[in-house]
Amino acid sequence: MLLRCVPRVLPGLSILLTACLLALLPGCTTTDSSPGPSRSAGSATVKVSELPAEARRTLDLIDAGGPFPYAEDGAVFRNFEGLLPRHERGYYREYTVPTPGSRDRGARRIVTGQGGETYYTDDHYDSFRAVRR
Repeated sequence: MLLRCVPRVLPGLSILLTACLLALLPGCTTTDSSPGPSRSAGSATVKVSELPAEARRTLDLIDAGGPFPYAEDGAVFRNFEGLLPRHERGYYREYTVPTPGSRDRGARRIVTGQGGETYYTDDHYDSFRAVRR
């Protein structure tokens, strides 16, 4: 019984395995060719003067050492998304950038590293831009 169904199953299994392998190989493309936002911090930068006013105020607070308006400000940013350069836990700290009209902390953050680097995200960690200071 098993041997009779093998010829019918193999072609479908072969197509599925090929699709899975191609998805895992670096350099292979997907069917989505839209440019979309960059998901890495290394390819996009922003000048401080180009940041929203709220982000510039948050940078001033960071430089002054606080006080910060949110209890979560200064918490460890763990880089779960893997978009920032890899470092040991505790290397990055995150700070809220207030979003006008938002009923919660919103999606905007500044993330700083112990080496002095600064990153800005306005889409809750889906992408980052390195801040040129």
